[in-house]
Amino acid sequence: MDIDILTIEQADCLMELIDDAQRIVICSHRSPDGDAIGSSLGLAGYLRSQGKEPFVSVPDMFPDFLQWMPGAQGIVRYDKHPEAVEQAMAGADLIFCVDFSQEERLGDMAPLLHEAKARCVIIDHHPSPTIPNEILISQPKMSSASEVVFRVIWQLGGFGHLTRQDAVCLYCGMMTDTGGFTYNSAAPELFFIISQLLTKGINKDKIYRNVYHNFSEWRLRLTGYVLYEKMHVFAQKRAAYFTLTRQDLRRFHYVKGDAEGLVNMPLQMKGIKLSISLREDTEHDNLIWVSLRSVDDLSCTKIAEKYFNGGGHLNASGGRLNCSMAEAEQIVRRAIEEL
Repeated sequence: MDIDILTIEQADCLMELIDDAQRIVICSHRSPDGDAIGSSLGLAGYLRSQGKEPFVSVPDMFPDFLQWMPGAQGIVRYDKHPEAVEQAMAGADLIFCVDFSQEERLGDMAPLLHEAKARCVIIDHHPSPTIPNEILISQPKMSSASEVVFRVIWQLGGFGHLTRQDAVCLYCGMMTDTGGFTYNSAAPELFFIISQLLTKGINKDKIYRNVYHNFSEWRLRLTGYVLYEKMHVFAQKRAAYFTLTRQDLRRFHYVKGDAEGLVNMPLQMKGIKLSISLREDTEHDNLIWVSLRSVDDLSCTKIAEKYFNGGGHLNASGGRLNCSMAEAEQIVRRAIEEL
């Protein structure tokens, strides 16, 4: 099956950039998720097979349920080690931007990328890339950045050098960004890729358990609370939303990642096509993080762009509101009414 995505010119240029680079940095977006971590670590594994020693960095903390991933302990967080990341970015001659293509998604790290003298390669699956680059590998129709990274490695002839640990990371990235292959994952090429990763000896069932069956007691109690107390259902509009305030998060001993996946749960109700979560930021006043999930042809992206200063994919998007939770609820209700 043909899964190549680069032109011959792009492939040759990318190989030349990698061969010539002495100091390579891989970075991903703030609040990194499974795809950000998986694609970064998978790419790092390939680069090591080419004799490179990439520096992998993220702006801030990633969820506890991803800490088990091979190589995760070697990722350098900017919020913990700013000087190390600043030095790496300033001294790099090649930077890979993985799973993002807009500077603002780097958060506090954005000025470092903007000021860097290195050549930049973007590997992403989000629309509307804006970062200046030497090579743009943007595939918005693909399931995940991890899928795009795999296809690049495959086309460059690097699959044979990937280790089982590298394959675990790439599979985990694809799995988490598709909700366990329940959305954005209808392309037959994706399952060909999975079949190839399985030849590396990965245990896909264990990967699933490590991510989805690895929550704390408080996360489970939070889930029950959200579904029973906080969920608002609009049956005629086939939509639902829920809120999480700072008080809620404190009550259930929230740690980063505990809200992951909750937005998918209302979609388990018969007839519901849209689910929206509103979560107060734990540090900043009047900042609400918005997550949207949908099914079929209902576009999360359009809703996120119109109402929530965001964007994303057809069935999975995000955004943010600078207002109180009460005001955010009014905006959500207006969005639902106008569906």
